[in-house]
Formats: sequence, C-alpha cells, structure tokens
Amino acid sequence: MTQLEQAESAFAAARPRLFGIAYRMTGSVADAEDLVQEVWVRWQLADRASVINPEAYLATAITRLAINESQTARARRETYVGPWLPEPVDTAADPQLGAERGAVLELAVLLLLEKLTPTERAAYVLREAFDYPYREIAEIVQTSEVAARQLVSRARKHLADERRVPVEPAEQRKLLEAFVAAAQAGDLAALEKLFAEDVVSYSDSNGAVRAAGRPLFGAATLAKIFAAWAPKFWAGADVGFVDANGLSAVRLRKDGTTYAVITVTASSEGIDQVMWLVNPEKLNAFQ
Repeated sequence: MTQLEQAESAFAAARPRLFGIAYRMTGSVADAEDLVQEVWVRWQLADRASVINPEAYLATAITRLAINESQTARARRETYVGPWLPEPVDTAADPQLGAERGAVLELAVLLLLEKLTPTERAAYVLREAFDYPYREIAEIVQTSEVAARQLVSRARKHLADERRVPVEPAEQRKLLEAFVAAAQAGDLAALEKLFAEDVVSYSDSNGAVRAAGRPLFGAATLAKIFAAWAPKFWAGADVGFVDANGLSAVRLRKDGTTYAVITVTASSEGIDQVMWLVNPEKLNAFQ
C-alpha cells in the first residue's frame, strides 16, 4: 500500500467520527462537510510519518477547526431572518451518526449548545457523544485535564438547568402524532391540552417562506395560532413520519417536494417545544 493509500485508508476510517464531531459543533451539514474536507486537505499536506495516532490527529484537527467555525457562525447568524434551528439529519439512514452512542444529537440539545462557549461545546461533545477521556479532551482543546472536566461539568449543568427531563422516544412519538392530528384538524382545545403551559414554538425559514419571525410562547396562544394556520398550512400535504436527530418528526410534502419538517420535544408537563423547519436549504436530508 502506498503512502497516499495509507493516508486515504486512515481518513476513511475516521471520517464518520469527524463528521459527527463537526455536525454536533456546528448544527449544519454543509458546514460539517466543509470542515471534513478541510481536514482532508490538511491530512494530505501533513508530515504523516511523524503522526503516531492518525485518529487522534484528525479528531484534534476537526475539533479545533469547528471551534473556530462556531465563533464565525455566530457572527453570520446575526443577519439570519427569524429563529435559527440546527439542520436536521436523517438518523434512520445513520442511527449513530459517527458516535459510539447516539448522544448530543437531538435538535433541542444542539440548540441549547449554541449558548455554550465553543470550547465548552467541544469538550461536551467529545465527552458525551464520543466518550473521550478527559486527558485527550484537554489535549484537543489545549487546556489542562482539570479545566477539561470543568468545561464538561459546566456544559452539563447548563443543559440540566435549561431543560426538563424528556419523555421516552415512544411517548414523544405519540405526542407528535396527537399534535399532527390536532393541528391538521385545527382543534384548538386538543392542541392546548397537549401543550405544557410555557410551550415555545420556533419557525426556521430565514425569510425564504412566510413564517413567524420570532419564537412564540404559551399554550393558549400557540393553540389559537396553529388552529388558524391549519387550513392553509396542511392543505394537500402528504404527511409522513421520519427519524430526525434521533426522534420522530413529521415530513410534509407537496408535488413531490418536502416543504416542512416538524418535531416536538416533551416532558411530563406535555409538549415543551415545537420546531418548524421550513427553510428549504435545511430540508435536503428529507427530500
């Protein structure tokens, strides 16, 4: 095997993990793919003979690039029209998405990670999704092992403080099905009954289609709005259930084209969040 073939083999073996790290760091398939490509270029140009552990080298490269990308992405999103949500991925096609465990993948979790510093996010992703030892995390993010533990601890606390304990996936699916039925029927009472009192709705369109330009709050308010939307939004839709980021979602299509992917998160209090992905650029995985 030639040196280039060895390099290609090592990269191919690491690629699922590289994409998994980058996607969890950026919430964007396109950005993650760009970062993976950048690492491939760097790997080709590297002094590979001096690299003892190719997988560690590549993981370090993708994580540091993703930290930088996260910082610039925040500036770009200042011009985003309306709420921003992570781009959903089809986890029926790739259940683990490059991780030993399918963690740090739900859209609601990725959205919360946006509130962390890029380094906190990196440490949390490496630990929770890929089970990296703290010593390796410290080397990757260029800090001490003690500091790496603190980064992960702070990230865990933030997520715990910001999020109720979610229901099991089977219950989430039932609630989503009930929500779809009530929303299609414009059943105001049924919708309000499904919602937690402080439910929030996010519509990600980036101005490409008409959608709420800010988050909407409250069970009674959302029930009225969704019931009013029903005749136009659901009319003629081909409705199918899909797996998005490890949870059930509903895909809406017209004339063979997907125009929305919708999912919910829920706790013992009912549906906490409704996420409407209607930006065409974020629906590629479900066309």
